[in-house]
Amino acid sequence: MSEQDRSRWEERYASGAYGERTYPSELLVSWAPRVLASRLSSRSGSQLGQPRALDVACGTGRNARYLAGLGFEVDALDIAEAGLVRARGLAEADGLSVRWLQHDLDSGLPEELSGFDLILLVRYVNLSLLRELGGRLKPGGWLICEEHLQTRAAVIGPGNPDFRVAPGALADAVKGLEVELAEEGVSSDPDGRPVALARLVARRLPEPAG
Repeated sequence: MSEQDRSRWEERYASGAYGERTYPSELLVSWAPRVLASRLSSRSGSQLGQPRALDVACGTGRNARYLAGLGFEVDALDIAEAGLVRARGLAEADGLSVRWLQHDLDSGLPEELSGFDLILLVRYVNLSLLRELGGRLKPGGWLICEEHLQTRAAVIGPGNPDFRVAPGALADAVKGLEVELAEEGVSSDPDGRPVALARLVARRLPEPAG
């Protein structure tokens, strides 16, 4: 990410931007219980340990905090230190433990971040990074992604189409994973405003039994 873009995000978070957005992604809330259930059904509970999740481009951490509240061990990355400072403070106030990491995602993920039961990527467009995420999942692990969709409709979100995905782009980026959900269209954000979204849930196939 350029220094200009980094500074822009730092300024946004430092000024209190997205402060009203404390609720987790509806897509995540819908699918997280299924992720946990599928994990428990894959082998005996005594062998599992704590589930691991990665929140990519976490912003102020609304989704990372939700996952920590469900019992996940969570790593959360973002470029903006100001956003991570807010995220850490909110998590501590709620008694939640999350490992907050400052990282420029244009250079990919740190090598040590691997073996996750769930990886989440919400409203940060980086298709080359998305292609990498499947390899960071455990066998049987899940990828949940939601992006602004290119559209001519009057919707909220980025005006620059570079910060939106083209129809079909998410499914094309996760070849090799088993797609459980792929939907695109105009809906309403929790605050009632119209939004065009592409949503994807995909799974790395479990290892064969035996």
